[in-house]
Amino acid sequence: MDSFAALHRRREILVLPNAWDAASARIFEETGFAAVGTSSAGIAFSLGYPDGEQMPWAEHLEVLRHIARSVSVPVSADIEAGYGDLARVVRDVVAAGIVGVNLEDAQADVLLDLEEQCRCIRETKQSPLFVNARTDVFWLAVGPIEQRLELAIHRVKAFVEAGADCVFVPGLNDPGMIAELTAAAGAPVNILGGLGVPSVPQLQQLGVKRVSVGSGPMRSAMGHTRRLAEVLRTAETYECVVNGSVPYADANRMFRRYR
Repeated sequence: MDSFAALHRRREILVLPNAWDAASARIFEETGFAAVGTSSAGIAFSLGYPDGEQMPWAEHLEVLRHIARSVSVPVSADIEAGYGDLARVVRDVVAAGIVGVNLEDAQADVLLDLEEQCRCIRETKQSPLFVNARTDVFWLAVGPIEQRLELAIHRVKAFVEAGADCVFVPGLNDPGMIAELTAAAGAPVNILGGLGVPSVPQLQQLGVKRVSVGSGPMRSAMGHTRRLAEVLRTAETYECVVNGSVPYADANRMFRRYR
């Protein structure tokens, strides 16, 4: 956990890609990322479930085990809101070799009680995990827009007081608001990258310490597979399968050392 925490104290921003299986995690590691996050939505989609704690925790955990054992860099897992048994989930991810977690403050598109969420953070911090405490104030568009930043700052400051190591505010993309949040949070801030979000260098200038991309890479892979399928269905050649693919020998090599 210490080496992962140190990545949030560097001058340069931590770009944390989100994997959904061992193969994507290994590709991120091989291309030079210092750590890998996971996407609960990406994992859910890959297993045939919708997002939002709809997949059984045992199936989610098995994927996390595969990811953690397949890379040598630190892995932080998205555990959503704890699957109804946060203590068990925390024990499981620690045993799986995970060093950090994302902990959400909403379920069924409703913000959870702030004091209860702070209790969950304190409970999680009894383990050796780096806690990235997420608030969905902007993600769910809670309240009038002019009040969202105030509410988000109120919640993340409470999370930090409860022991959170980093705070995560997906859906926030306004540069001025981001700068105000980073100045007030009292801990490293994680922003979700995507359309309309300032670039990585701009986020760094705004004081952001970590940027992640959620299910974006997995959905991009789905989009590529859809395009490949459309071409393959009508093509007279197999170039769409070969072009840009990882050679079989390279793919095999990626995992040989872990077996």
